[in-house]
Amino acid sequence: MSDKPDLKAFLPADLAKNLSEPKSHAELMKHKRLTDNAFPHVRMRRLRQNAAIRDMVRENNLSPDDFIYPLFIEENTSERSEIKSLPGIYRETEKSMGAVVKEAAREGVRGVMVFGVSHHKDHTGSDSMDPNGLLARMIDRAKQASPETAVIADLCFCEYTDHGHCGPINERGDVDNDKTIENIAMQAEVAAEAGADIVAPSGMMDGQVSVIRHALDVTGFTHIPVMAYAAKFASNFYGPFRDAAGCSLGHVENVPKHRKTYQMDPANGREAIRDALMDEAEGADILMVKPGMAYLDILKELRQKTDLPLAAYQVSGEYAMMKFAAQAGALNFQDVMLESLMAFKRAGADMVLSYSAIEAARWIKNA
Repeated sequence: MSDKPDLKAFLPADLAKNLSEPKSHAELMKHKRLTDNAFPHVRMRRLRQNAAIRDMVRENNLSPDDFIYPLFIEENTSERSEIKSLPGIYRETEKSMGAVVKEAAREGVRGVMVFGVSHHKDHTGSDSMDPNGLLARMIDRAKQASPETAVIADLCFCEYTDHGHCGPINERGDVDNDKTIENIAMQAEVAAEAGADIVAPSGMMDGQVSVIRHALDVTGFTHIPVMAYAAKFASNFYGPFRDAAGCSLGHVENVPKHRKTYQMDPANGREAIRDALMDEAEGADILMVKPGMAYLDILKELRQKTDLPLAAYQVSGEYAMMKFAAQAGALNFQDVMLESLMAFKRAGADMVLSYSAIEAARWIKNA
């Protein structure tokens, strides 16, 4: 026998009758305040009930079309060599690089960015301004390997100078801004003549986009876009890249051991937006934020300030952290990599440079 009181005994006959009779949906709705917008009318979980619904309402999606693969090419070598601080990434030879470009294309990656590891370094990085130098050769080889792939030339001098900085050093011991942009104009012409589809100045020199745009226009390359490293920070996340490209600092006396006089202070967000918008005013076609994961706020704000396509660079340290954590069993590399790439898209990136571009494209295709 139940200990619960019979509520019908305390109610008028008509209400007691209502309690005992089964209710239709229409009857039940009469007792619900349809204008009440508070919980539980709004239930966010309704659109998460199954995979089909989740797929239909997903705001952002990853595609191999989104990715650009950074590629290191070392001259005067016969065998590719793994970069210890970047597990799974190699310094390719001038012969082996074609196979990697083709692999990227097969997986649907639309662009590669080439970085040279030079054996002909000097104070100005003159080899990168030579039509027969490493920069020109690797662009040409990439285009021959996969003509349909967008080959992006990183325009900088750090891989080609004997001191590792992004331009010649002046009498004050700093990078000479104006001499550097004179040289980068020549570098851009060499890259365009070699077949580059896009040029990407990364040195953070004042006026570099303007001089490149002018140089390309007057030499008949008006169709070549400029992807500006528009907000590139003096970050600690570049460490493995220095190993890969052979451009570490500190081995030459009386030369700064940092790049803080030209790369941006990580503390400055407003300055980053200002710098990026100046590149747009100078004629940039695409703006890039580098590094990526620690600077999503910059990417998000820049997306609100410009209609230009935006790129984010998931740099070497970001990739390496996830790789080494996965090797230690702390996380699943595929899952966290795809999650991090989605974060760039959510923040406003149209394209992402990642050392995981090829494998991420493969994961997406096979999902």
